[in-house]
Amino acid sequence: MVDVSALALVDDWPVDNVAVGVIGADGEEHTRGDTGREYRWASVTKLLAANAVLVAVQEEALGLDDPAGPPGSTVRHLLAHASGLPMLAGAPIAPPGRRRIYSNVGFDRLGELVTERAGIPAADYVQEAVLEPLGLSGTKVTGSIASSARGPLLDLLTFASEWLQPKVGVLGPALMAAATSVAFPDLPGVLPGFGRQRPNDWGLGFEIRGHKSPHWTGARNAPETYGHFGRSGTFMWIDPVAGVACACLTDREFGPWAAELWPVFADALLGAIPCVP
Repeated sequence: MVDVSALALVDDWPVDNVAVGVIGADGEEHTRGDTGREYRWASVTKLLAANAVLVAVQEEALGLDDPAGPPGSTVRHLLAHASGLPMLAGAPIAPPGRRRIYSNVGFDRLGELVTERAGIPAADYVQEAVLEPLGLSGTKVTGSIASSARGPLLDLLTFASEWLQPKVGVLGPALMAAATSVAFPDLPGVLPGFGRQRPNDWGLGFEIRGHKSPHWTGARNAPETYGHFGRSGTFMWIDPVAGVACACLTDREFGPWAAELWPVFADALLGAIPCVP
């Protein structure tokens, strides 16, 4: 049982507009706010991008261990922010597989590779491989696959639901498990907005909560929780132990307000579930 009364907490957030939703293990969906309003997803876009890259792997257009990015790096390294590339631009700042360095440019490199192998722009591939099969008709990726998605909460919730309890089957179970399990374990790194983490766990596109502290999810979230947050004040997480998915879109940039309020919100949501301490 999800404590859906906690959704009302967002009414007091210091934002002009917010839409939030939660899906429980029973498949019931509860929302608050204008679920059809378009928001910038910012780096939550990377979840769509990772899903699309994994579809390309499934279709054998590319392989997880294909060379990509700087010398010694692979598709797997880029997806897991372990290629050594910096966040925005420039030369590598570490050898592949040594540090977890959150990298937008790494996802842009993935976009270039998908464009080359698929023969269509990466944003179009995301559209055809993920958005259309899942029915995310209100969402568009029009630029970088690292950060350019815009769409409504209903679409983000639908995407979260497919990862919580697959129905469409865009990806097979093995690739879904790989995406949500730690890739290159024990790598240290900086989680943007929350500082240095040892380890800074990440899957293939999906951040893994692990035992990070501080963190943008709650203390009640299981270590297996996976998802992503965006600079535009957005997030999506899935707690497979509790059987809960949560998505939130706002129109205020991420900052101390979000770092303080998002974990409280997550803990309130999970508070009524018997298996969650």
